[in-house]
Amino acid sequence: MLKSRVMFPQSVLVWSVMASAGVGPLGFLKSTPITSITSMTPHTASFNIHVKEGGVVQSPGFPDSAYPPNIYLNWRLRADPGHRVHLDFDTLILEDDCEQDFIKIYDSLAPIEHRVLTERCGYPHDSLSFVSSGNVLLLTLVTNKEKNFPGFRANYSQIPATCGGKLTTAKGTFSSPFFPSNYPPQTTCTWDIQVSQEKFLKVQFKEFFLGTDDDGCGTDYVDVNGQRYCGGKPKNTVVTSRSNTMTVTFHSDSSYVHQGFTAEYEAFIPTNPCPDRFRCSDNLCISRDLRCDGWDDCGDGSDEDGCKCGESQLKCKNDQTDEGNCVKCKPGEFSCRNGRCISEKLKCNGKDECSDGSDESTCEKCNGTCSDFTFRCRNGRCISRLNPECDGEPDCEDGSDEDNCQCGTRPYRSSRIVGGQASREGEWPWQVSLHIRGMGHVCGASVLSRRWLLTAAHCIHNSATGRFTDTDQWLAFLGLHTQSLTNQWTVTRGVKRIIAHQNYNPVSYDNDVALLELDGDVVLNQYIWPICLPSASFHIPAGQRAWITGWGATREGGVGTSVLQKAEVRIINSTVCRRLMEDDVTDRMMCAGVLQGGVDACQGDSGGPLSITGPGGRVFLAGVVSWGDGCGRRNRPGVYTRITQYRSWIKENTGI
Repeated sequence: MLKSRVMFPQSVLVWSVMASAGVGPLGFLKSTPITSITSMTPHTASFNIHVKEGGVVQSPGFPDSAYPPNIYLNWRLRADPGHRVHLDFDTLILEDDCEQDFIKIYDSLAPIEHRVLTERCGYPHDSLSFVSSGNVLLLTLVTNKEKNFPGFRANYSQIPATCGGKLTTAKGTFSSPFFPSNYPPQTTCTWDIQVSQEKFLKVQFKEFFLGTDDDGCGTDYVDVNGQRYCGGKPKNTVVTSRSNTMTVTFHSDSSYVHQGFTAEYEAFIPTNPCPDRFRCSDNLCISRDLRCDGWDDCGDGSDEDGCKCGESQLKCKNDQTDEGNCVKCKPGEFSCRNGRCISEKLKCNGKDECSDGSDESTCEKCNGTCSDFTFRCRNGRCISRLNPECDGEPDCEDGSDEDNCQCGTRPYRSSRIVGGQASREGEWPWQVSLHIRGMGHVCGASVLSRRWLLTAAHCIHNSATGRFTDTDQWLAFLGLHTQSLTNQWTVTRGVKRIIAHQNYNPVSYDNDVALLELDGDVVLNQYIWPICLPSASFHIPAGQRAWITGWGATREGGVGTSVLQKAEVRIINSTVCRRLMEDDVTDRMMCAGVLQGGVDACQGDSGGPLSITGPGGRVFLAGVVSWGDGCGRRNRPGVYTRITQYRSWIKENTGI
């Protein structure tokens, strides 16, 4: 039975199912208007769909209007014998409370609770692609009487029911069935790996999530030569075999599925497991260039053990150049993020002695004093807990630190992504492409709301005239993945107003930030969604992982790429940043990159987001791509506008 639900009485309901032909399954017209679901009377209805030809199923009224209240709908999906049903959501936006509105998917044709694959509500950003164990699947939608949202759209199809096999090459890949879709229930797959007799085998899990391990791996698991693995494993988990054979078995039970795993296997000579690469203590192999670069690339620190600092590095108290407390301040002094030293007694006194708020932003207890670097609750009280906003835990008495958190859920002077990789469609829904009419893409931007974007001031500043470019020259493309290839999710808007920071300096790139107001609201969906804005007190530690995204050049002096690129970088210590960039970095800037070089933003990425994941799992806008010395050069990280310094300015101008 549905949890905490009252079953609705039977009633007649008009509905549409879109199939590949003009008439949908069972004769439902492709464009049947949704006209009968208008009152507050509860409605229930069921629909039978044969998925052989493929098609689309969506909530009533989608995408033109919100779904109606008080409905209970069933879609019974059937595939041909020997095939599975594949259901792939491209949009799912429901009320963020599964006690109100939700969908449920069952590995059966009836709502049997022990056959539930998933229950979803809100705006989930993990995998929304599901596969049945047999040839049937049931999709249900339940809504209550208020707060209706856009709803969902999903593509259905049928796929062959196969998995596992024999692997005999020296190197290869395999994954849970249909990865990155959620794996099907009641499935067992076995891979028998065999290589030449003089070699051993190892398997490296690149992604791994099979629920939890609370049951001791008794439900969903991967078995490698008799050893079971389940739950969420760290990236790059390596399992070795002291022979030339390995048996890997994947197993799932009858309910609640997850994304699964993807893995690489490789044969190696026992006396040389990492030829031409560095061997981590857990047998992971990494490039020799990553040895002693200041980053823990192995995940266990073994690539940084026994290293000495280079000329461009500063020796830190914990012997890691990416951490914030580098040896500079005297005993009894606190090291600010910007490299300044203050007395330890001044820390957490409610005053910004560092000038960057770092002496106040890491205080765990409220001292009763409000400042620009404490979080002010709606009731006027202030808390100085580290990054309290949108972390899923109310810290203010009135819960206002969790208000307005519908965001971030789903990366130079001559401002690309260098050393990156193509992103998946919809992976970065806050990424915007800014075009000048007749010229094409010139800069990136971030979605802040239905109407406002944030970019770099130098993107819209005309250096020849010293003025900001006229609004009618600009076009903003939202939901775009590939340049010059728009689809149903791409939205184009003109720019109504440009607000560049009043203290922007085109010579030093100080205050390199600008707001763009669109000439019309956009509909938020899985391809267009706002990124979260950090408060002034938000703490972003050195060494934190971050992502840069954009369509810029993929090498210095190159041309822009057509597919949106992404690259992982690290936040660089402010003292190291200033030293490397010869003191051209102000308190309103921050550095991020890989000091070994090869990963960076470049021409065409300017204005785009430097994003980080906050404590609650939401994505925050840490910086805006601003400037740098070339692209991807060694010891020349990218420089970004530090958004925590502009939170008040953004709110004053947009109300966000």
